[in-house]
Amino acid sequence: MQDFQQAFIEFVIEHEILRFGSFTLKSGRTSPYFFNAGLFNTGAALDFIGSTYAAALAAADIDYDLLFGPAYKGIPLVSVTAAALANRHGINKPYCFNRKETKDHGEGGLTVGASLQGRALIVDDVITAGTAVREVMDLFERSGTKPAGIIVALDRQERGTGTKSAIQEIEEQYQIPVLSIISLAQIIEYLGRQDNPALAKNLDSVKRYSDQYGVI
Repeated sequence: MQDFQQAFIEFVIEHEILRFGSFTLKSGRTSPYFFNAGLFNTGAALDFIGSTYAAALAAADIDYDLLFGPAYKGIPLVSVTAAALANRHGINKPYCFNRKETKDHGEGGLTVGASLQGRALIVDDVITAGTAVREVMDLFERSGTKPAGIIVALDRQERGTGTKSAIQEIEEQYQIPVLSIISLAQIIEYLGRQDNPALAKNLDSVKRYSDQYGVI
C-alpha cells in the first residue's frame, strides 16, 4: 500500500466517509461498510481528494491528453484533480465535463471546459453498475474521443449479477485500465493491522462479505 493510499483510508475513516456497520445497498445486499464520496463536501476535503487523485495518476503509467468528469459528481472531482496535478506534480492537463442537457445558447454544446478530443481519462467517484461510464463512452464515440482509462476513489471488488465486478466488465468491454485510489482488499489489509479495537472488530464481517460477494 502506498503512502497516499494509507493516508486516504485514514482520512475517510476519520471523517466518516467510510463507515462500518450494517448498510442495505441498492442491490439488496447488506454490506458491513459504506463509502459516501458525497461527504467530500468542504474545501479541505476537496483539496485532499484532489491531491490524492493526482498522486494516484502521477504514479500510474497511463498516457492521456485530457481529464474528463462525468456530471454531476465527476465535475468537482475532475476540477480539483486537474489543479492538484498542475500544482503538486507539474502536470498541466486540460479538463472538461459534460452537461446533463444540451445548452442551446451562449457557447452551447454538451460539454464545458477544454475541447473533448484526443485520449480522455475519466475521473469519477465509484463505478457501481457502469451505467454512467457507458453514457460517457457514447459521448466519446460521437465526438471522436478515445478513452484512455478511468480513475475512481474505491473499487469494491464486488460481483454484480454475474461473476465479474462492474469494473472488470468495463475493463473488458472497452479494453482500458480502471484505477482506484483504494480497493476492498486494501481496506481489509488496513483493518488487519489495527491496534485500535474499535476498528479491528470490523475485520471479520468485512472479510466474510468479501468471501461471499468479492472478486478479490
